Amino acid sequence: MLITLSCYCRNAPEVGYLLAKNPQSIFHRQFSRGTVWVYYPEVAEDHLTVALLCEIDPVALVRGPATLQTSDHYVNDRPFVSTSLTSVALRTAFSTALSGRNKERPERLDERMRWVVALPAVACDGGEDLITRLFSPLGYALAVDRLALDAHFPAWGLSDVFSIRLEGLQTVRDVLGHLYVLLPVLDNSKHYYVEESETEKLLDHGRTWLPLHPERELIARRYLRYKRTLITSLFTRLAALESPTEREAETGTEPDSESEPAEPAEPQEQSESRRQGLHEQRLQAALEAIREAKATSLVDLGCGEGKLLQLALRERQLTHIVGMDVSSQALARARRRLHWETMSPAMRKRIEIFQGSLLYRDSRLAGFDVAALIEVIEHLDAARLGAMEKVVFEHARPQRVLVTTPNREYNIHWEQLGGGQMRHEDHRFEWTRAECRTWAERVASTYGYDFTHHEIGAADPESGAPSQMVIFDRGQG
Repeated sequence: MLITLSCYCRNAPEVGYLLAKNPQSIFHRQFSRGTVWVYYPEVAEDHLTVALLCEIDPVALVRGPATLQTSDHYVNDRPFVSTSLTSVALRTAFSTALSGRNKERPERLDERMRWVVALPAVACDGGEDLITRLFSPLGYALAVDRLALDAHFPAWGLSDVFSIRLEGLQTVRDVLGHLYVLLPVLDNSKHYYVEESETEKLLDHGRTWLPLHPERELIARRYLRYKRTLITSLFTRLAALESPTEREAETGTEPDSESEPAEPAEPQEQSESRRQGLHEQRLQAALEAIREAKATSLVDLGCGEGKLLQLALRERQLTHIVGMDVSSQALARARRRLHWETMSPAMRKRIEIFQGSLLYRDSRLAGFDVAALIEVIEHLDAARLGAMEKVVFEHARPQRVLVTTPNREYNIHWEQLGGGQMRHEDHRFEWTRAECRTWAERVASTYGYDFTHHEIGAADPESGAPSQMVIFDRGQG
């Protein structure tokens, strides 16, 4: 059984540190059902591929210890198909990465990278529909192909084995955790005894994304082999994670991922708006543009920890509010900020939160009055802006699109940036006002929108304001 994980990012060889596997050597280790190898078929500066090869002993499946025995025959497909045994192999090979520990490159643990995962043969009794329901909400684009029982005998029909290709932006821990949990769920079988420790594993590897997953109950039932006491214990403990004490701790002390350097000291007589935090000024500017449009529906693309969603819920004219983000951890913080578990039924009818990517067409994004991208586009590689533009302006086509992004010219006012640095380590670019207007003009012309350019924050006569906003309005043609 072979699976490959290809990662596309800056300084890609450093991912070997996060995986705790040296690209220069071959790792192999025996486990209860066979042997696992890890090696790197391809390593370059901007991408690498890591392969996990697992040799399963079919006899050991039948003749092992009583707690590990299965009803499989000696001749079976387990050595060639990804199943719960693959999860055991993943844990054997990548236990450090699955735990989220790393001493050499801790600053990259939370970095989302583009992963392409190839699973040539996956056992799944629920068909393509189940595969999509499990992986799509986690932000993956999928390609699924059902395999024939025997290519030489087409009359025999199709099997319950699928070739799957996953692509999405994920952290190292998340991509491994998704595979570790969901492969046994697809197979709907475990090749070892399921006890309370399996609940611990599901919590460890699903804590950040399972509570938000629309199929969390199905995942729990299949992963825990329909054992009612284990399932009840799991959801009791997941509910405990939403306790007020933890919610306040996480939302009250965790820094905003979009935080920027502190603004320079300024005279007391400066306006109140100047003294506001820059992020709050952006949110207020976005709210004004939403009100101006007389919008009743809003989708916040890249909603992060839900600050705009929280403000939008106070706008009574907004009856349909949606937040989307590629990060399951950010969505978990957003739900805590909104007090999701204790939200009133009337409020819950107005808002929806789900995981998704701006780089892939998504029918859930269509039909909105306003789409907001608040400090989002600068986190995309410049080469991938075109994909975002198609998703938002060609396919979703809201009546109004709000885009805020830093003004690079203003960076000279922050000494700690050293002149040439960007405001956030995850920014891929920052535009001057002229560059922003040039981009907006091209997008508006291409997709049939008009646009206006605005500055946010107190402006310097030469370098302008610290932030800028483009408002796109769909033309009448």
